[in-house]
Amino acid sequence: MKQYAIGLDNGGTVTKAALFDLKGHEICVAAQKTQVLSPKPGYNERDMEVLWEANCSCIRQVLEKSGIDPAQVIGLAVCGHGKGLYLWGKNNKPAYAGISSTDNRAWRIVENWRRDGSFLTVYPQICQELMACQQAALLRWMKENEPVAYENIQWVFSVKDYIRFRLTGEAWSEVTDISGSGLMDVKNAVYDRWLLECLGIGEVYEHMAPMKYSSELCGTISREAAQKTGLPAGTPVAGGMFDIDACAIAMAVTTPGQLCTITGTWSINEFISPEPVTGAGIAMNSLYAIPGYYLLEECSATSAGNLEWVIKNCMDTGGKTGNELYTYLSDLAGSVAPEESQVYYLPFLYGSNAHPLAKACFVGMTNYHTKAHMIRAVYEGVAYSHKTHIDRLLSVRQPPKAIRMGGGAVNSPFWVQLFSDVLGFPIETVSGVTELGALGCAMAAAVAAGVYKNYEEAAAHMVCVNAPVMPDMEKHKIYMEKYEKYKSVSGALDTIWNQFAV
Repeated sequence: MKQYAIGLDNGGTVTKAALFDLKGHEICVAAQKTQVLSPKPGYNERDMEVLWEANCSCIRQVLEKSGIDPAQVIGLAVCGHGKGLYLWGKNNKPAYAGISSTDNRAWRIVENWRRDGSFLTVYPQICQELMACQQAALLRWMKENEPVAYENIQWVFSVKDYIRFRLTGEAWSEVTDISGSGLMDVKNAVYDRWLLECLGIGEVYEHMAPMKYSSELCGTISREAAQKTGLPAGTPVAGGMFDIDACAIAMAVTTPGQLCTITGTWSINEFISPEPVTGAGIAMNSLYAIPGYYLLEECSATSAGNLEWVIKNCMDTGGKTGNELYTYLSDLAGSVAPEESQVYYLPFLYGSNAHPLAKACFVGMTNYHTKAHMIRAVYEGVAYSHKTHIDRLLSVRQPPKAIRMGGGAVNSPFWVQLFSDVLGFPIETVSGVTELGALGCAMAAAVAAGVYKNYEEAAAHMVCVNAPVMPDMEKHKIYMEKYEKYKSVSGALDTIWNQFAV
């Protein structure tokens, strides 16, 4: 009997389930959007019950659409956006709305920690920048602004740990997520009450679920979840992982020499190392899905999600979707040569890697310019934002032979080529898979089930990497001139963003 694994991917706006065979072939995908609630500027929330039902629905859909016997599923694992906050209450219900990774309500908390020295005190242990969207800052915000909900906390979860908890009834924190939360001593891979007390949230220590690694068994499908999902009760559920780890695993990132970039709502740029790299301008060190490695990450919410917003609010695409839409947009952007457009786009709709209050904008527009200039500026601005992060990573390591790329931008060959030209490196993508995060989860489920002994073996059987897209170095020179102007525009606007404080 043929066997399969399911990967669940909970992004910032869409939940997806994908069914894979054990050779990595993507058999079936189901997706469901969940409404983002924005009660105030900078607030981004989701109803946790609605999110849970969306996960159940997606699992049911892939089972029904594929027509397989659910007993053929050897296991399941979940990934999701990192950071954010999903609280389970002592009353056995969500303690608050789910807070997503694009939320910025706690930005003053982080600023205060920098001013009063708290950040410098905890940095040697947490090995990462503190960010407004992390659990640490959001919990402090909850303590100060939502004391009733704060007192009701039973478990502090990331999104994927919450969904796994609902699937199994067992509370665990998986290390790739919790090590990027600001709540953990990353260097020693433990919780530390002193660290939490330094951040003014010492009582949270009692509500941190015990830790597991991504391919460890974290329970089985409960009877309640079986009724909702269609999976048999007792189906194994692995730890799963932060979605950026899942995408890296699905791109066969298993050695320190590699470097990858992921283009979603977030610009994710990363490599792995046997040791953390601190004090060198690298924003994030967390624990990787492969035990013994750290994930060195440079990130911001400044990537391909900007294109979706611009299409929705600024474009008439004639109802085009999927590949037809990407072809249309690529043709538009390609109709303008890079040296012919001096329109710049700062991709700061959901966050910034410049000033914490920076906003998205087009700069240089006149009545001469068209939709083609706007789309090219978005494509370029997102690539420039990634370059900002990748340059920081390259300051502490040797250049890679190629950069492996995943996320929404890989659906556009034009955009992949533009990334290669901007970065000046060959770009590699993965063949035959639309849902990289879900594939990484399926690989975790396969390792947990004993089909493969580790991720390296799973990658050898389940991942196929395409031939690289090579950079045009003449265009690279043009883009580097434009990149300097992009940085100048961004830097000049830094002087006014404080006036946008809420």
